[in-house]
Amino acid sequence: MSDSKLMSLPEAIAEFVPHSSTVVMGTCLESMIPFAASHEMIRQKRKGLTLVGPISDICFDQLIGAGCVTKIRAAWVGNVITGSGYNFRRAVEAGTVDVEDHSNFTLSTALRAGASGIPFLPMRTALGSDLFKSNPGLKTITCPFSGDTLAAVAAITPDVSIIHVQRADQFGNAHLWGNLGVTREACLASDKIILTAETIVDTELITRDPNRVFTPGFRVNAVVHVPWGGHPSPVPGFYNRDHQAFLDYRDDSKTSELFSQWCINWVDDLAGHQAYLERLGEHRLTQLQLKHHILSEPVDYGY
Repeated sequence: MSDSKLMSLPEAIAEFVPHSSTVVMGTCLESMIPFAASHEMIRQKRKGLTLVGPISDICFDQLIGAGCVTKIRAAWVGNVITGSGYNFRRAVEAGTVDVEDHSNFTLSTALRAGASGIPFLPMRTALGSDLFKSNPGLKTITCPFSGDTLAAVAAITPDVSIIHVQRADQFGNAHLWGNLGVTREACLASDKIILTAETIVDTELITRDPNRVFTPGFRVNAVVHVPWGGHPSPVPGFYNRDHQAFLDYRDDSKTSELFSQWCINWVDDLAGHQAYLERLGEHRLTQLQLKHHILSEPVDYGY
């Protein structure tokens, strides 16, 4: 019997992202955002989602506009190039989305507490901020050792982390490089993990560089081969940010009517991710590919 965890993207989302799930995405901040997975969630009309993430860019805005989201636990939601996320703004103004405000540090601390299996972790930097007004997961406590006043950050334990990676084997062992953000913490804190990968490689390649494995394969529930699965965000070693996509999205989401048409054109009318790539076109994808390669120094694991 094979222990392979390879699945199609529709299968992985259907099985591991039910309605009303708490989902952490965009753990690497501005890079490697799993847009292909978020588009599939829209296609499958997931509802009642709670989205967790530091800076998940227009990924969260798209899911909000599609009516998939009831709560946001994040440090920032918007368009990293142009500023505002119009769907997010409209939802907050209408009161249709609940927002739990975080800084990047409180969010990473909350996930680290979840990863450690403890109810909270203390910190100093949130003290004096307005985060306490909108985040019930922040309390002040007195340190039992020093008597200092500290902020207590409640643990966040998502139902599923969706992580886009450069390469993975069929068993869930994967390599990730670049800005890791809160990826390790999110994976350890989550009940389930879905990996979308640019390439599927032999396990031997993964084990030759064990320090680059960010979470053990036995913790992963699904591995999905999704080339260009992070577009329009950049994926180090594979392709650059598609700046035009962010500029176009700004114009295509200024009203709910414009966004509805964007969603039809780029998600609902497409059978899946391959159709999305075909709509982008070969010329556009070629323009986004790396022009210069900067390789890391090799290391010696010899004996």
